[in-house]
Amino acid sequence: MNSVSLIGRLTRDPEVRYGAASQTAVARFSIAIDRGRDRDGNDRGADYPNIVCFGKTAELVEKYLGKGRLVGITGRIQTGSYEKDGKKVYTTEVLADRVEFLDRGDRTDSQQGSFSTPAPAPSMPSVPEGFSQLTDDDIPF
Repeated sequence: MNSVSLIGRLTRDPEVRYGAASQTAVARFSIAIDRGRDRDGNDRGADYPNIVCFGKTAELVEKYLGKGRLVGITGRIQTGSYEKDGKKVYTTEVLADRVEFLDRGDRTDSQQGSFSTPAPAPSMPSVPEGFSQLTDDDIPF
């Protein structure tokens, strides 16, 4: 089974390109994943996997995500290799099936959600007479 779930912050803005023949969007970015602390309380550093997503997910990632945003990624690991200057270079990437926004950003619309498939925006019900609109600050948890 090849399945991976990651949570981290984008280290750079997503880079999107379109395939020559298919015109499919391909987004590439990396995330920083904190390794936590060791038994002595010392920082153990971070990992920086490269993430790739396709199609509508890639377009929405480009539109709404930017450096520093916290995301959840689910997908699979893919390895490969290529020749550069006569030496073999090995690659490892995460092909994202799903990208979820885990914090509110200020890149465009500050929307939070998942971009495996676009969903219609929820409609806000009107506030009945005698009641007031709640904000996130009003909720105690």
